[in-house]
Amino acid sequence: MRDWELTDREILYEGFFRLARYHLRHERFDGAWSPVLQREIFERGHAAAVLPYDPVTDRIALIEQFRPGALEAPSGPWLLEFVAGIIEAGETPEDVGRREAIEEAGCTIGRLESICRYHVSPGGTTETTAVFVGEAALDGVGGVHGNPDENEDIQVHIVDATEAIAMADDGRIANAMGLIGLNWFARNHERLRSEWRAGTPSGPL
Repeated sequence: MRDWELTDREILYEGFFRLARYHLRHERFDGAWSPVLQREIFERGHAAAVLPYDPVTDRIALIEQFRPGALEAPSGPWLLEFVAGIIEAGETPEDVGRREAIEEAGCTIGRLESICRYHVSPGGTTETTAVFVGEAALDGVGGVHGNPDENEDIQVHIVDATEAIAMADDGRIANAMGLIGLNWFARNHERLRSEWRAGTPSGPL
């Protein structure tokens, strides 16, 4: 593995999130060292996401909410997403998936299976997201949810599994978390449905 060195770190802004300027250098592919580079890095923390899936009815839960970073999106700033939240001190990614499923979608998660953990945008942020699929009974689940203290306004959509996969293919879902998760789900859908309906233990976390 090539080496790197962080020579300084300045805090430019600190509120709910933090913006820092890194001064760093790294070993190049030719063996030489780069000059000291300056990069502004968004330190948001790490997140966890879960796709609630009902193997009995073969449906999944998606949430829809307003996203100011998508103001210029052709279809508007209301995005269809997975349930997700920031991992707080002392929490595991699994804890966050279960907590946020109740808060954002009004459903309880049973078994969890890990999908992946990915870097959200490593050129500019430290954030990673751990993504899971979670067993959930979705009969009666729906409506508007969210934490009023955070002004959340979240609409729950219950969608047939095959329709959700089609939504990733045709652009109705256009965020990395949803696309990555549903790509995995498309390849593991039948296995997961069969195992969970039979009561077989889920794959390793």
